[in-house]
Amino acid sequence: MPTNTLNGRSFEVDGEGFLTRRDDWSEELATDLATLLDLELDAQHLAPLRFMREDSATTGVTPTLRRMQTVGGFDIKDLFALYPGKPAKKMAWLAGLPKPVGCV
Repeated sequence: MPTNTLNGRSFEVDGEGFLTRRDDWSEELATDLATLLDLELDAQHLAPLRFMREDSATTGVTPTLRRMQTVGGFDIKDLFALYPGKPAKKMAWLAGLPKPVGCV
């Protein structure tokens, strides 16, 4: 597995750059990674990331946008506003989770 280093933190990633070890994640790492996407994480940005991590710990899979809406109560339009382009993929990457199933 490739290893990346960012601001003195090293972590293993897969071929697409997603963390391979859940325990390597922290909110500080997510904040550092967000700068690579030109995002500045605030409480609104962190809420869906926290939900994704909690939900995936229970289900064993990364939640899709539909699950985030139905189970997490997040508005999909808001997620697109917070994470423009491909929100599910960006949020999973920032949350230290595998790419969601069905995400191209």
